[in-house]
Amino acid sequence: MDKRVSETVADFILNGDHVSTTPVAGERLSETLRERLGARDVKIGCNAGDCGACTVLVDGDPVCACLMPAQQAAGRAVETLGGLAREDEITQRLSESFQNFGAAQCGICTPGMMTAAVALLRDTDAPDEEQVQDALGGVLCRCTGYRKIIDAVVAVGQAEVPMQAEGHAGEGIRRLDGLGKVQGTEAFGDDVAPAGTLEVVVIRSPFPRAGFTFGDLDAFAEVTGVEAVLTAADVPGRNLFGVIPAFMDQPVFAEEEARFRGEAVAAIVATPEFARDFDPNTFPVEWDERPAAQDVHAAMAPEAAQLHEGRDGNVMCGGFVQCGDAKAAIAEADLTVEGSFRSGFVEHGYIEPEAGFAEVVNGRVEIHACTQAPVMDLDSMEIILGMPRDQIRIIPTGVGGGFGSKLDISVQPYLALGALKTGKPVRICYSRTESMQSTTKRHPSEITLKIGATKDGKIKGFDFFGYFNTGAYASWGPTVANRVPVHASGPYQITDYRAESKGIHTNCPSSGAFRGFGVPQSAIAQESLFDELADKLGIDRLDFRINNSLENNVPTVCGQVFEQGVGIKPCFEALRTAWNDERTDAEAFNASNDTLKRGVGVAGGWYGCGNTSLPNPSTIKSGVRADGTVVLHQGAMDIGQGANTVISQIFATALGIPVAQLEIIGADTDVTPDAGKTSASRQTYVSGSASRLSGEAMRAQILARVNASEDATLTIGNGQIKITDQGSEHVIDLSTLSPDAEGYVLRAEETYDPPTKPLDENGQGIPYAQFGYAAHLVVVEVDTKLGTVKPLKFVAAHDVGKAINPMLVEGQVQGGIAQGLGMALMEEYLPGRTENLHDYLIPTIGDIPPIETHIIEEPDAHGPYGAKGLGEHVLIPTAPAILNAIKDASGVRLTQVPATPSRVRAAIKDNNNGN
Repeated sequence: MDKRVSETVADFILNGDHVSTTPVAGERLSETLRERLGARDVKIGCNAGDCGACTVLVDGDPVCACLMPAQQAAGRAVETLGGLAREDEITQRLSESFQNFGAAQCGICTPGMMTAAVALLRDTDAPDEEQVQDALGGVLCRCTGYRKIIDAVVAVGQAEVPMQAEGHAGEGIRRLDGLGKVQGTEAFGDDVAPAGTLEVVVIRSPFPRAGFTFGDLDAFAEVTGVEAVLTAADVPGRNLFGVIPAFMDQPVFAEEEARFRGEAVAAIVATPEFARDFDPNTFPVEWDERPAAQDVHAAMAPEAAQLHEGRDGNVMCGGFVQCGDAKAAIAEADLTVEGSFRSGFVEHGYIEPEAGFAEVVNGRVEIHACTQAPVMDLDSMEIILGMPRDQIRIIPTGVGGGFGSKLDISVQPYLALGALKTGKPVRICYSRTESMQSTTKRHPSEITLKIGATKDGKIKGFDFFGYFNTGAYASWGPTVANRVPVHASGPYQITDYRAESKGIHTNCPSSGAFRGFGVPQSAIAQESLFDELADKLGIDRLDFRINNSLENNVPTVCGQVFEQGVGIKPCFEALRTAWNDERTDAEAFNASNDTLKRGVGVAGGWYGCGNTSLPNPSTIKSGVRADGTVVLHQGAMDIGQGANTVISQIFATALGIPVAQLEIIGADTDVTPDAGKTSASRQTYVSGSASRLSGEAMRAQILARVNASEDATLTIGNGQIKITDQGSEHVIDLSTLSPDAEGYVLRAEETYDPPTKPLDENGQGIPYAQFGYAAHLVVVEVDTKLGTVKPLKFVAAHDVGKAINPMLVEGQVQGGIAQGLGMALMEEYLPGRTENLHDYLIPTIGDIPPIETHIIEEPDAHGPYGAKGLGEHVLIPTAPAILNAIKDASGVRLTQVPATPSRVRAAIKDNNNGN
């Protein structure tokens, strides 16, 4: 008699060892590997075969483990990165190469990417770029822009461990946290809970607006396998959260009415077996679908329902900056251009869905989750739980990409409430659809802009207005509304300027922080019209920008004057050679091709680092133990950008020791001070400055003990500190010093807060202590019959003040360009329609062309060793440069992104009388 499928034993070889397990019918191989066999190095990003993060080798062939039933592995050999990294020589060389090139950023896609690469390298010793793209085409990465990955795989035959450097500011050393990423040992949000932990499943609204009533919840809670049911009634504190205190408006669980599709109304805590088979449609809730307003004009209509009391017309708030008289200047201008521009929702698309684990330990609730802002999480949980702050602990896991969305809390309340109500550990991991439905997006925008100029090419008048769809709840909408008018000018000299923005509530997912806080949208309008102005004037487009570029000692539109560090002009100048050469090549190509046309586009951008005219402090603590161990408490969340490495390099430089000597303790609200949120390109600047101060304070303590000069050198270890100064040597015996409560015999804790000033009613003031600057050039090829756009090459120039780690700078530039390319050409989140990674497209390894990076260093007056932030700047000029290149190639101006083939083709037909 045949056994039932549900009882089939699967025997196979896992990483060289025989294993035997009994998966249930239809169980994915990925689940079997992770939950039954402990192979948490296999990552889950979609459970649909779209992202490739779960790629393993089965009999040597790469397979998406989420698509393969576990029973099909019977009798076969399965290899995962964890096993390959221990035993396989090719993988070990690949690991070295990945680290040498900075090919792993957040690290969530790295196991799948490396496993697919191993399969290629076993067949092909020295693959070329095209072979690498083909082999790795099924694995998505949202951080790197793929170019470092390609370089690492191509160069694996030459992979060597680099010479050990001091690792001080300016040295492009490997990531200090890179080894765990390339060996698959870094623990992300869904990797920390023990197998068998109770699971939280959230019940969400299937409609963009709906009333609801619950049935018999008590009876449901008695169902076998259900441990608890959670609703708003179970929130002991305030059923409310938000990132800006004055705009806290989002409930943990909706009460009476859900305001967007995917909003949480309840949750269950259940056994893994119950959760696996649970159909949310069986939960006792009845829905009353109601008319929904899903765009800004519908939401502002008189008949639209008001989403929030006190926000009339569904206007959340606005922003405003004015200097001079824009309208009068435009009226006097020799010529003008104007246009209207639109963009849609953009999904962050990080490969790691929101996930975490919580338990009650000695009466305190401990929450492990992927987050960009652990202390902000603590602030929110204190309010929601109504508990003393010291009874809550936030322990961040690894973060598999964030880009702004993981600033807002997501899973944290459900984990804490579940653990407190059941008294047992609980875990949660959003499905890809759940993640996309319920978390924040880039703001859709509707922008109108009019610009004037004089005959000699000087800007004369700039009048900007933008609506931004902030969704059902505020999130970071007020920040976007205030930041956009400050930045809408771009990094240019404009004396007569007016910019106004309004954030509008709709029945859509909340729009929040996403790499640029609204500035990429405004840059599309501004940089597109700059091209139109230059063409009308008969002036070279690059020259037009250079001639109007902001400079030192020239006021911004907010009246702020920088005496040093304004690097936009050097960025543009760095593109000059490529600008001339690529346009010449494109002209020659177009002369011999009728259908395919090439164009060259250029755009500039700037970004203020940190909060807009608000306090923005970071604190960094360091200590020396009696055995000579130097400890750095580094609380700035590293979400792939490299904060762990860069902030450590800055500290090591200030203290005067090799960076490899540091023991790094990461973010943990019990032991590590608040280094602020990882957003707004602030960590290198703000936390880096705090790190420098901490290192300098520690060094000053040491030197003072022996009255040594600033030029002395330090050697710390083996229970002592040796100070060599002007030919003499001093020794501090650390065993003679008394340790404090944390075991430190020496310690330093320093805080840095950028010097900003509030903006007045016209937006005049000091919004940011520093800006970073960028200029991008792109060559595209447009198929005028199909409307497809293929970027062929990018040249990017970025003023970073001081490149603390040039390799990581390049990685950020490439990753930001990839996201900007997606925004420009393919990405548009449509609620209810593109809620997965096969309907919502992000760039693949084959979409990103070569990227040439020019690092410009115009030192900032405030940044550590002159450094400036970078994370946001890298995306901002990309989309407008692409749109300008499309216009250069095809003659049509696209005013809505993404510039999909259908939109490009329609514009070409309109321009060519239907042809």
